[in-house]
Amino acid sequence: MAFDRQITLAITGASGAPYALRLLELLVRANCQVFVLISSAAKVVLATEENLQIPAKPDAAAAWLIERYQAQPEQIRVFGKDEWFSPVASGSAAPKQMVVCPCSTGTLSAIAVGASDNLIERAADVVLKERGQLLLVPREMPLSSLHLENMLKLSNLGATIMPASPGFYHQPQSIQDLVDFVVARILDHLDIDQQLMARWGYQGAASK
Repeated sequence: MAFDRQITLAITGASGAPYALRLLELLVRANCQVFVLISSAAKVVLATEENLQIPAKPDAAAAWLIERYQAQPEQIRVFGKDEWFSPVASGSAAPKQMVVCPCSTGTLSAIAVGASDNLIERAADVVLKERGQLLLVPREMPLSSLHLENMLKLSNLGATIMPASPGFYHQPQSIQDLVDFVVARILDHLDIDQQLMARWGYQGAASK
């Protein structure tokens, strides 16, 4: 089966696992092939916030996620932090779009200085150098001057900073509504059609 596009999704150790899981679900529905990178800290957060135990080995994790989201074979591929021969590590093969959701401030800092000490950092560095689309979804408060300086630096480099700050004009009735607000905005920026939330000024409830 041909996929409409490829997208890299990195999940790091900030609070906000529901955002990442919902985003992955909808990327699969949109017929995207998703290259998933999960940090060790993210696995702790996923277990804490969602009671999910992601298999340690990348192939097992991919099979687990494919079953969970009823994805097509190879639609979700998972790479370990040291898989330097994976497509996301090279500008000649990496998807041109990448989302780090949620994005820890440690990952934010490492990307800002081009550390590339693990595959998440390298993948983000590749997207920046190839002039692709990098979306960073930090979930932290308050923000220190250092955090803000890193965000400004990355914004100036072409990344889009999208704090996980849901709005309320759609009159949310549940936590899921708040999650969907943020995920809908991410999908909008990726230019992927979404029916989670009606845009401002448009009437009618969106279909979920």
